[in-house]
Amino acid sequence: MTVILILIIYMAFISLGLPDSLLGSAWPVIHSEIDVPLSYSGIIFMIISFGTVVSSLNSDRLVKKIGTGKVTAFSTMLTVIALMGFSFSYSLLSLCLWAIPYGLGAGSIDAALNNYVALHYASRHMSWLHCMWGVGATTGPLIMSFALSQHHDWHLGYRYVGLIQLALMIILLISLPIWQEKKQEVTEMGKTMPLFEILRIEGVVPMMVTFFCYCALEQSTGLWASSWLVTSKGIDADVAARFASLFFTGITVGRAISGFITFKLNDRQMVHLGLGIIFLGMVCLLQNFSDRISLLGLVMIGLGCAPIYPSLIHSTPDRFGEEGSQAIIGVQMASAYIGTSLMAPFFGVVLKIMDISVFPFYLVLIFVVMFISHKKLVKMTDKRKSR
Repeated sequence: MTVILILIIYMAFISLGLPDSLLGSAWPVIHSEIDVPLSYSGIIFMIISFGTVVSSLNSDRLVKKIGTGKVTAFSTMLTVIALMGFSFSYSLLSLCLWAIPYGLGAGSIDAALNNYVALHYASRHMSWLHCMWGVGATTGPLIMSFALSQHHDWHLGYRYVGLIQLALMIILLISLPIWQEKKQEVTEMGKTMPLFEILRIEGVVPMMVTFFCYCALEQSTGLWASSWLVTSKGIDADVAARFASLFFTGITVGRAISGFITFKLNDRQMVHLGLGIIFLGMVCLLQNFSDRISLLGLVMIGLGCAPIYPSLIHSTPDRFGEEGSQAIIGVQMASAYIGTSLMAPFFGVVLKIMDISVFPFYLVLIFVVMFISHKKLVKMTDKRKSR
């Protein structure tokens, strides 16, 4: 039964990634069809992000009330409803309304499953699961591309992904008895922790800053690296786009490799390894001798990002205790989503007063804050555990 359950969780992570890149891949067609400016995708993105933050912060209450399996099944149902709603939408208002259940569903799945795996499975599974998210995020645009090339209709792209999610929801409903195991009792029983109580736990605030900065770094690099390579370094657009995509490939492949490295290294060592590789990637971006080294730096940053997020999540029950891990992982997910939503668009504001050549320094600043906050997190939680 344990093998069946982990396979279902792997499927859920692929499914979680599938819709995440649909909006970006379809928006060039959507915005002209519904006659709104290109920039309006940010409105939908912010609504989804707000929903994920809200549902992440409430994941502890939901899991303790109905259990991880039911939360995952119900949240998947919300994403099915949202995706089908998107597939029948013909206005910005309609898309914004359906973005609400999508955000609420995505945040709950993410927080609930991450905590369940952190509690019950080895670190390698966390790395491989997040690799599966990358597989889903890569497959989503391919499905949309198929719909656009074969039928010239973005609605069908959302409908196809919605049907895949529906199949997963049915599998989750059938598998609910498998989730009802005694090993869930630690997190699904006991009192719910309110946010103010979580924030008072030693180490939680630097942990939140670390997650915020990690996602800010990942999203900012993915969004602006190609523009920086073309505008500041004079690299051809097609080459820049190829290496920008290799950044995400580096994260996905890096997480697959990280799963094997965890046989030798623990979570803390994996984070330190990732930070070290990112540092080397930053050095490559900052040099002015060779464009090839700058391109290599971008790939290295992706590889360095690979082990950090899964290892930080997996270490949560060990750092803060199993009983409060669901609440704390919910806060981690919320911090991550806020970092994703704010810092990449904020660099666009920076560009109004500065040149895009400052992009590597922007990444370095985020990296330094992440490094310091992680160091503080380790120090505070080690001190807390030694008492």
